[in-house]
Amino acid sequence: MSVRALPSEVPARPVPAAVQAVADYFYQIWRRRYFWWSLVKIDLRTRYRGTYLGLGWSLLNPILMTMVMCLVFAKLFHQPLATYAPFVLSGLAFWNYLTGIVMDGCHSFRRGEAYIRQHPAPLAIYPLKASLVVGIHFLMALVVLLGTVWLARGTVPWHALWLLIPALGLFAVLGWTTALVMGVVNVWFEDTAQLSQVVLRALFYVTPVFYDGEMLHKHGLGWVVDWNPLAACLDVLRAPVLHGQPAPLSAYGFLAAVALAMIALAALLLWKVERKLIFYL
Repeated sequence: MSVRALPSEVPARPVPAAVQAVADYFYQIWRRRYFWWSLVKIDLRTRYRGTYLGLGWSLLNPILMTMVMCLVFAKLFHQPLATYAPFVLSGLAFWNYLTGIVMDGCHSFRRGEAYIRQHPAPLAIYPLKASLVVGIHFLMALVVLLGTVWLARGTVPWHALWLLIPALGLFAVLGWTTALVMGVVNVWFEDTAQLSQVVLRALFYVTPVFYDGEMLHKHGLGWVVDWNPLAACLDVLRAPVLHGQPAPLSAYGFLAAVALAMIALAALLLWKVERKLIFYL
């Protein structure tokens, strides 16, 4: 009686070296989660030490700016105050998030220089810390925004707020990668922070923060909004909070493409400069 030979086991396919390297890098970041979370808490405590409002100071700017803009532009744009106030506050909340990401990202490596010299860890930790600090302020602004929507309209579209999950995920990826890119560039070109302030000031007026983007379409300037990723960010934030519906899929797709491009750029910069960046601090 012949015995049929058992088929040999199929050998496991090796994991590509690049994929393994990326997985190991993120694992090293996760292993040090207590370290970078401690940096976040230290930053917040230092920033608001001795103040009466504490984290509340981060909300004062968008609230006061909303009041001023409503006083001026609500009548100029013929908008009801109950509609215009949440619209402006949502725009300013996002804009403060963007500004914080860019400016804190610029200084992330220089502020972490002492830790970088003493503690061997993935350099992406320091832009991550910066983006988390700014992200905490942004989440607080979102709570104020929801309260403003409730006060202005008497209700909040709770059924649609789950649509904020993909938006916040995209913001987190864009925030971390943007902070990393700005931090690396600022190490080599120390005028980056000052130049960024000028660029952000210009972008503020070509992004529908306090006006409806449809106004630009009516005057033949629709391309300013259509090709502006910051306008897409506002769309995915405002649609569920203000209108109780998802933003157009094109907005999510556009932001996803931008996020992938930023991931690739951040990864390339880390691969090029991580080992030698300490020598330029």
